[in-house]
Amino acid sequence: MRDDDRKGYVADSAAAFASRRIGKREFLRRLGLSGIGLSSFGAAMLGGNRPFSGAFPAGALAQTGPSADMTKWLKDVGSKYKGTKIRFVSEATPPTMVAMRLAQEEFAAATGIHVEIEVVPLEAVLKKVSADAHSQAGRYDLYYLDQSWSPLFVSDTVDPRELYESKHDLALPDFDWSDFAKPLIQGISTYRDKLVGIPYDIPIFILMYRKDLFDKHKLKVPTTMAEYMATVKALDEAERGNGIRGTTGQLKAGHYSLNCDWTGWLWSHGGSVFDKDGLFSGGDEDGLRGLAYMLELTKYMAPEAKSWTWDGEAESLTQGKAAMALSWGEIFPGFDAKDSKVIGLMEAARPPAEAKLRSPDQAGFQEIPHIGHQGGSSIALSKYSKNPVAAWIFMQWVCSKDVAARSAVLGSGGAAVRTSTYKDPRVLAAAKVGPGTTRHFPATEWTIDNAMGTEPKLPAWAEISNHIIPDELGKLLAGQQAGPAQCMATIKARVDQAAAPFRKG
Repeated sequence: MRDDDRKGYVADSAAAFASRRIGKREFLRRLGLSGIGLSSFGAAMLGGNRPFSGAFPAGALAQTGPSADMTKWLKDVGSKYKGTKIRFVSEATPPTMVAMRLAQEEFAAATGIHVEIEVVPLEAVLKKVSADAHSQAGRYDLYYLDQSWSPLFVSDTVDPRELYESKHDLALPDFDWSDFAKPLIQGISTYRDKLVGIPYDIPIFILMYRKDLFDKHKLKVPTTMAEYMATVKALDEAERGNGIRGTTGQLKAGHYSLNCDWTGWLWSHGGSVFDKDGLFSGGDEDGLRGLAYMLELTKYMAPEAKSWTWDGEAESLTQGKAAMALSWGEIFPGFDAKDSKVIGLMEAARPPAEAKLRSPDQAGFQEIPHIGHQGGSSIALSKYSKNPVAAWIFMQWVCSKDVAARSAVLGSGGAAVRTSTYKDPRVLAAAKVGPGTTRHFPATEWTIDNAMGTEPKLPAWAEISNHIIPDELGKLLAGQQAGPAQCMATIKARVDQAAAPFRKG
């Protein structure tokens, strides 16, 4: 299928899903047939919600403001394009919600450029971007791109680094490309050595735990997989009578959240979803060891965890019913929210070191095994934009050090793609107990730089990670499989068939 035809097919399929003429499973199947997937995090968002609450800390807007240098640059460069209108289509990510709050009162006020940010569900983003690229209409100037969409839209976007280097008169001083974490540039925004966009959003797993319970039982933060298990057991035995379980999970059958937890334990024991030949390898010796670890953990969490996605998992921690977990850092600020029962009690730490780690060259489909499971996105400039200069000015502004740091505060810890964000005085000042805390940022930064796990990149992955793997793992957790080895054998047969069209040779 030609690229042009694929974009039209994707747009039509997304429209059919949005109007509920086809279901999610059929939509994902069609994406696979077209040669495009969704990252599993993105696929899980179809018709659902992110772990991020979307709420802004009270008073945060009054505590942050644009720098004088930024305002001057916007006026000097942007005011030449006063009256221009640009459009950006995105899902409701933390940085997008912050941009909506700041675009009018800061960017538009300084430049006179009108910004329309259209926030729609992820499937609608894909529909609109696909249709725009297919028709080359230039209806949207800026695209939100899930990391797995890069291969489809690489020819429809402008390499932002090349643009920055060629348009010196428009370049934001100290934009500093080296300030973006290298794993994000490579793992999220690059396709075949071309930069498709700029890193924009990065949900990632970190370790979160009840410090008061650790102090009470004289426990240290676990730094190995063996220590993590021992600590979970100790907390469960000591606190179960008080209604607190050792850990919690997002183990709902048939949901991507179950795949998230499984991959974390798989990777941390030396396994990978695929081997270097593109065949499912979750049932090899390392994979079975990781699965056994996950199954052992379920003994020390509420039985309801098998029916929870990240929402239920987060709620169990927020309501003080679980002592620790490895999960999305985006949920951490909620622990200090006014309705939380663990205000000031939760702490964040680096994930424990993997017991064994498989190198990326031994895995398949660009998979990068690591315990810090991630799902990120980029913001990209459309090649068909009718106002590319104004859009480029906005893109630099929204991705700048200044706005990135303020987004981290305003967005409750969900927009930390720049290294400087973690050192910014405004971000450091927010690292205290209270709504919108950034107390978890040191753990987030370390995990991005040292332990970021990236899922396989193949069009069939959305179907594999949203249905095949969690369907069969769900049966195992419900006692409907003969055992772990049989479960993995069943998954292997289904996954290898789904991945076959995309396997080399």
